[in-house]
Amino acid sequence: MSRERLSAPVAEYHPMATTVRKITLSPSRDIPFNRLVLSQSNVRRVKAGVSIEELAEDIARRGLLQGLSVRPVVDQVGAETGVFEIPAGGRRYRALELLVKQKRLAKTAPVPCVVRDSGIAEEDSLAENVQRAPLHPLDQFRAFLALREKGQSEEEIAAAFFVSVNVVKQRLKLASVSPTLLDVYAEDGMTLDQLMAFAVSGDHERQEVVFERLKASHDKQPYVIRRMLTEGAVRASDKRALFIGVDAYTAAGGTVLRDLFQGDDGGWMQDVALVDQMVADKLKAESETIAAEGWKWTEVAPDFAYGHAFGLRQLRGEIVTLTAEEEAARNALQAEFDQLSEKHADADELPDEVDERLSELETALEGLESRPVVFDPAEIVRAGVFVSIGAEGELRVERGYVRPEDEPSAEPEPGLAEEDGEAERAKAASYEGGERNVSVEPGAEQEEDEGLSPISDRLMTELTTHRTLGLRHALGEQPQVAFHAALHALTLKTFYHYGSDSCLELDLKSVSFGAQALGLNDSALAEAIRARHERWAKALPKESADLWDALQAWDGDSQAMLFAHVVSLSVNAVHEPWNRRPRALAHADRLARAVDLDMAAAGWKPTVDNFFGRVTKTRILQAVVEAKGQRAADRIEHLKKGDMAAEAQTLLTDTAWLPEPLRTLGRAIGDEPAVESIVEETPEQPSENKLEDEEERTAHNQRAGEQIMAAE
Repeated sequence: MSRERLSAPVAEYHPMATTVRKITLSPSRDIPFNRLVLSQSNVRRVKAGVSIEELAEDIARRGLLQGLSVRPVVDQVGAETGVFEIPAGGRRYRALELLVKQKRLAKTAPVPCVVRDSGIAEEDSLAENVQRAPLHPLDQFRAFLALREKGQSEEEIAAAFFVSVNVVKQRLKLASVSPTLLDVYAEDGMTLDQLMAFAVSGDHERQEVVFERLKASHDKQPYVIRRMLTEGAVRASDKRALFIGVDAYTAAGGTVLRDLFQGDDGGWMQDVALVDQMVADKLKAESETIAAEGWKWTEVAPDFAYGHAFGLRQLRGEIVTLTAEEEAARNALQAEFDQLSEKHADADELPDEVDERLSELETALEGLESRPVVFDPAEIVRAGVFVSIGAEGELRVERGYVRPEDEPSAEPEPGLAEEDGEAERAKAASYEGGERNVSVEPGAEQEEDEGLSPISDRLMTELTTHRTLGLRHALGEQPQVAFHAALHALTLKTFYHYGSDSCLELDLKSVSFGAQALGLNDSALAEAIRARHERWAKALPKESADLWDALQAWDGDSQAMLFAHVVSLSVNAVHEPWNRRPRALAHADRLARAVDLDMAAAGWKPTVDNFFGRVTKTRILQAVVEAKGQRAADRIEHLKKGDMAAEAQTLLTDTAWLPEPLRTLGRAIGDEPAVESIVEETPEQPSENKLEDEEERTAHNQRAGEQIMAAE
């Protein structure tokens, strides 16, 4: 009886027959390895799948799980030669050959084979590869999970199947998704990328709720699924998480969601209530320690809006000076630091011990230079402290802010107090029972009081009105004095908040932007402005009564720089849908041109969070075309929204590209900034004759005046 192929059974039906013709399978037998040769009829030419080395290791561990399909080699007359060629199973043969070369398998070791002598060899090779159904990924996930449940570690599973431990963890994570969702995936109801997104959360109920929400959504991208599953959760890179620490959070029973398939910055803290409670408890403990210093009030919050302290007077304490011992220690540390730096200045790479020592010296010097500030106890009892969390998760303490209602009442000058007292007594004596008591003898005229009686309020108002007009006229004729007076008034508002100390009714409004842009208070620009403000505060006198004379003693450059800082705090170029200000925003454009504003140089960079993830794909591609060209945009055009946004962020990281609302008219995209930085270094005290050459000083002051006029 002739043999028939297993993959092509033949059943012949006859009209009058009642039986089916039976097929016959090809026989199997063990053939010594040295009697086997590769056939030129094998259709596999391209390497794919597991490497020969990995397959050899697998055979050495588990044995040959699938036999070879062979055909006898015949001579010219058709007689079998005892040698068999392999049209199907060439990779297994090469793996066995490698084991023989490694002397781990005998040359004559029997190899299980299925012997065929009919049909076409190329057909056998093609059929074996085409008809082989690949394992569904879900079956693989579940198989890994079964091995894990039977006691094998992730490392053992990875070694057995020649994959990394991370791959095993990923597949085990996928196998732990809700069975309902796994069934949907098995029926091709979702993609593998979507299933991986669901694996972010281990809460089956939450996964199923999000899946139901997706049914009614037109956007089912993986990044949307991740966002839904993690909405409300706290990223481990969030400053609140950094403040309390992930280890402390997990020790308190909190769970962390991790994404094994994408970068997750440490994951997400799922128990938001626990995070908030731990943050509140730690802030409260810190604030109680600070309140023990004697402050009247403390305000505690994880974050305050930008400009939260505007309108409050800030105390300026005295910096504790170094003792003689501390000064000597600082000088010794600085000398050692300078010596090591100079010695290794030409080295391409510092030795580890030198680098470590320099770091130690820098830390010690910073500790000595960061001196504590001591406040007047009389001021502490009426001032307060803001306690919050800094951008990097550190404790932020802002001491010494006085509210208007806590300011001490103004005390009249001694001379004026006596005069006012006499006037009141005189007034009281002249009235009795609510009516004026005038004693005049009959027939006598009332004589003028030869003493100095107080001027009436009505007359005082009239006289000072005339004086006000005189001051207005005179001040309008003297621009330098007017500038000094305006600077004095605005500085009082900004640093002392005593607007009544000036006769100029100028106001300075600084808008808080916390609601418009979350986290703005922690940005690099906000920190730069805050540092500049603190430097000016240190340069100003402590008492507002001394401000006029202090400003008068400064040179024009220092006055102009302080004026620029104070005026800058009033800028408001925010677009608000409910507050249409087209002319104000147009003026903001002119101001940006005047100062040559470059937001890229200021540190703004487009990211998924602040731009790409919040605009359409068309705008993303437009940005890439502008920054990197059409070819770069074509390479990412096929991507899904989330992947496209991430790629765009990578492509535009160092390009200085800006979206239209951040561009300055007249400046090309990616232009170099006209100045080194938008934030000038402010001297801690007024400069002393910076420009010795008179002509250079005149030109410099003229340029400063032009800049101030442009800002106005």
